[in-house]
Amino acid sequence: MSKNSAATPSADLVAALADRLGRDQVFGTPVTQGTTTLVPVARIRAGGGLGNRAKRRPDQANGGVGLVAGPAGAWKISEDGCVEWHPAVDVNRIVLGGQIALAAVLIAALTTRRRPSVVPGRLRGAVGR
Repeated sequence: MSKNSAATPSADLVAALADRLGRDQVFGTPVTQGTTTLVPVARIRAGGGLGNRAKRRPDQANGGVGLVAGPAGAWKISEDGCVEWHPAVDVNRIVLGGQIALAAVLIAALTTRRRPSVVPGRLRGAVGR
C-alpha cells in the first residue's frame, strides 16, 4: 500500500471534521447591546485514532473520533476600542473541587483520630487478676 492511500482516510476524516465544525463553532455570533459588543468563545478539543491492523481482517475498519466542546468565555469590546476577556465560570467544576477537598479533610481527620491508648499489663480480661 502506498503512503498516499494510507493518508487519504485520515485526510478525509480531518476534512469531514472541519466541515462539521464550521466557522461559527469557536467564535459565536457577536452580540451588541448599547455600545458594547460581546463575542462568545468556545473551547473545542478533538481526537481520533485508528485501530490495530494486525487484529482485524482486511475488509474491516475500526477507529473513532471524539469531540468535546464547552464555553471558554467572551471578549468584550467597548465603544472606545478597549478589549477585555471574561472567562466562563464552570460551577460544576468548583463544586466538584469542594467535594474532593472535603472528602480529603474527612479522610485525614478519621485516619489521624487518636485511639484510646492501652497500658501494658492492664488489659481487660487479663489472666491472673
